[in-house]
Amino acid sequence: MELNIIRLDHHGRGIAFIDGKIVFVDNALPGEKVKVEVFRETSKYKEARVVEYITLSEKRTKSKCPFYEECGGCQLRHISYDDTIEFKKNKVLEILKKYADLEPKPEIIKNKNREYYRNKIELQIKDGSIGFYKKRSHELVEIDRCLNAEEAINSFLLNANLLHINNGNMTIKTNYNGELIVVINSDEEPEIEIEALREKHKLVGIILNGKVLFGSNHFIEIIDDMFFKESFDSFFQINRYINSELFRLIKENINSDETVLDLCSGVGTLSIIASQKAKKVYGIEIVENAVRDSLINARMNKRENISFMLGDAFTGIKKIKDKIDTIILDPPRNGLSKDGIINVLDSEASKIIYISCDPVTLSRDLNVLKRKYDIEKFYILDMFSYTYHVECVCILKRR
Repeated sequence: MELNIIRLDHHGRGIAFIDGKIVFVDNALPGEKVKVEVFRETSKYKEARVVEYITLSEKRTKSKCPFYEECGGCQLRHISYDDTIEFKKNKVLEILKKYADLEPKPEIIKNKNREYYRNKIELQIKDGSIGFYKKRSHELVEIDRCLNAEEAINSFLLNANLLHINNGNMTIKTNYNGELIVVINSDEEPEIEIEALREKHKLVGIILNGKVLFGSNHFIEIIDDMFFKESFDSFFQINRYINSELFRLIKENINSDETVLDLCSGVGTLSIIASQKAKKVYGIEIVENAVRDSLINARMNKRENISFMLGDAFTGIKKIKDKIDTIILDPPRNGLSKDGIINVLDSEASKIIYISCDPVTLSRDLNVLKRKYDIEKFYILDMFSYTYHVECVCILKRR
């Protein structure tokens, strides 16, 4: 079957039509003519892979990653970095228009480190081989390095055989100093060569099935001279440079006389950043361990104008007696709850800083928030280079 690709979908797949039905084609660009094989079909669409390129787009580039054609980790390494930025900008604007009828003019913040930027990767281990799953399968693509991962992680991969694990999964985290925490889940009881690994790497801890096998379950991350305790299972942004840019945006959009409420405050990262400018900060988080880390992080950074609360962030709004000037929203990928968004609207905060890794749920929430708020600023941050994922920051001002 031969198809002409007319545009990209929001996952970076080529789009074509045949007999009135849409066809999504992996690794295909607008303007290309391709021969494909269909591997999935529903009543509404087909999914296909390219078996032959008949005509190539002038925008197509050769990926530097030898695993790209099979690995499911990246989707955009067959175009230039600037073209990935254009794709992400158009994607966000199309989604905002479709779901919220909004047309902001975004400021784009590119990734300074376009490769080797991830401080965390998650890998599969199968029959002694380590790698990522192929797209839409449980077939392993064995790797010895990842162009997205920081060098400390790639260095560890070269000695991962010292773990002596045949089957399971593994998460590797690193910090500003190249220190490593390795988190393993496996039914096996491996005889890990810990001393050999310590000689070669700055190994802080090994966690096996949720328990500390060696060392510590956390390390210290430093960003912009701020200290953060990062536990093996805590959420922390994966891109240190873009995280720093996010901190900058938070501080630029908070005034010294404001009281700030940080919802879904996690380990207190954004609360601590906000406290550098604000008069008072409240953080609300539902995960008990995260709240404990928040208190430690506030003490390490000598921030005395923050109060953290344990509880549901979106119902906890009503427990704050002070007048809230600014609300920071950094919810999970599925966005705000129905009760949460109503409580945010009822709070009468003069400003909202909404951080999102999913433009669809962001648009859904903005479609409600626009009843009382206008978009003052909109930022697109390239947190996840060469993937279709994108981070957005929206500054909303109450009418």
